[in-house]
Amino acid sequence: MVKFGYTILYVEDVEKSISFYENAFGFSRKFVTPENDYGELISGETTISFASKKLAAQNLSEGFIESSLEDKPFAIELGFITDNVGELVQKATSFGAILIKEPTQKPWGQIVAYVRDLDGFLIEICTEVQG
Repeated sequence: MVKFGYTILYVEDVEKSISFYENAFGFSRKFVTPENDYGELISGETTISFASKKLAAQNLSEGFIESSLEDKPFAIELGFITDNVGELVQKATSFGAILIKEPTQKPWGQIVAYVRDLDGFLIEICTEVQG
């Protein structure tokens, strides 16, 4: 048996990132370690996890490419599905997300927008794909 369990984002400040996702998207905090170096959010069926860059460096001795708002986003995104894309984009940006692309209707009917979080990770905010 294999299932997709979680995605871990390497961030500067775990508590700050957890708070951002709680406020901007309404996810629930599962826990944050007392050392503030790892935490998890309940976001539906899949957990979003956060590890401090310091903890990540301990696990990846060869290093890693850090996400930063000063650089282009990685070629990966978190996708959050909602009934009201515009409203969620507005809420996310009010808590510090950076708007990348306004809500746009795709030829197949889906509405899609893009923001970046506090550490520069790309987030797609969209309606359900009808198919």
